[in-house]
Amino acid sequence: MTKINWDTLGFGYIQTDCHIRYQWKNGVWDKGTLEKDPYLKIHVAATGLHYGQSGFEGLKAFRHESGQIHIFRPEENAKRLARTAERVMMAEVPEALFLDAVKRVVEANSEWVPPSSTGGSLYIRPLLFGSGAEVGLSPAKEYTFIILVTPVGNYYKEGVKAITAFVSEEYDRAAPRGTGNVKVAGNYASSLYPGQQAIDRGFPIVLYLDSAEQKYIEEFGTSNFIGITADRRYVTPSSQAVLPSITNMSLMAIAEHEGYIVERRVVPFTEISSFTEVGACGTAVVISPINRIVRGDKVYTISDSSGFGPHLGKLHDHLKAVQSGRMTDHWKWNLPL
Repeated sequence: MTKINWDTLGFGYIQTDCHIRYQWKNGVWDKGTLEKDPYLKIHVAATGLHYGQSGFEGLKAFRHESGQIHIFRPEENAKRLARTAERVMMAEVPEALFLDAVKRVVEANSEWVPPSSTGGSLYIRPLLFGSGAEVGLSPAKEYTFIILVTPVGNYYKEGVKAITAFVSEEYDRAAPRGTGNVKVAGNYASSLYPGQQAIDRGFPIVLYLDSAEQKYIEEFGTSNFIGITADRRYVTPSSQAVLPSITNMSLMAIAEHEGYIVERRVVPFTEISSFTEVGACGTAVVISPINRIVRGDKVYTISDSSGFGPHLGKLHDHLKAVQSGRMTDHWKWNLPL
C-alpha cells in the first residue's frame, strides 16, 4: 500500500489493492475474483460500449472510532441496481451476491479505509454492463459486474461553501417515461454538456425542471433537491424522472426523527422563494448548500449565508455522525464488516 497523507485526501480516484469482478454467462454468475489489474479486456462489440447497456452505484464504508469498518446501507444500492438492470434489460445481480461482493472487496482493501478522525471514507463504485457481443440492438448474452474502491477525503475539509445553482432551460436531464429514475450511465453522459456550459458561466451546479412544462423542480445534475421552509418542512420533489437518492432517503428519516414534516411531492418552481434553505444531496457530499438560484436574468436569493443554514447543517451533521458511529444508528443502516 502506498502511504497516504489522509489530511490532503480529496475526492478522486486512487489505485487500491484490487477490485472484484464477476461474469454472467449461460444464465448464471460465477463466484467472482479479486483482480489487481485495473484494466478490463472486453469485446469490441460489447453492448455496454455501443448501446449504453450499463448502470452503476455509489456508496461508502467508514471506519468507526473502534477501528471497525461499517458499510452504509448497501442493501439499498443492491435494490436500486436491480431496478436499473431491469430497466435496460441486464442480468440482475442478486442482493446476496451484491452484499457479499461489497464485503469481499472492502475487506481486501481495508487498509485503504481512512481513519475515523479524518472524516474520510472508502468510496465504493459497483458497475454492471453488457460485455457480450451484439451488433444488432438487443440485450447482451453476457454481463460483467465489478466493484472498485478508492479512499476519499472529507468533502468539506476546507470549510463549507454555499454555491449558486443555474437553472437549465435549454436541456432536460430526463423525461418522465425515460430512465431518470434509474442509475444508467447515459443519464450522466447527457448532463456533461449542460454542466460544462454552466461552469463556463460561473455556476458549479445545474438545476433541472420537468421536461414537459418547465414548471416543476426535479433535481440537480447529480443530486436530489431539498428545500426547507421556515415552519420546519423538508420538501423534496416526487417525479418519475428523479433518481431516488439513498442519501435523501436517509436525510428524510433523520428529519422525521428530528420533528420535521417531510413532504415528497410535486414542487412548482414558483415555491423557490418560500424556502429558507436549499440543498443538493448525494453520496459524495451528503448536502451542498445552495444560497442562490439563477434562472434566465432573474436571481433568487435563498439565503445570505456562505455555508449551511441551521437546519441543513444539523441534518448533514446528524447523518455524518450516524455513518461514522458517533451517534446512535436507530435505523440499523450500518453494516459491520
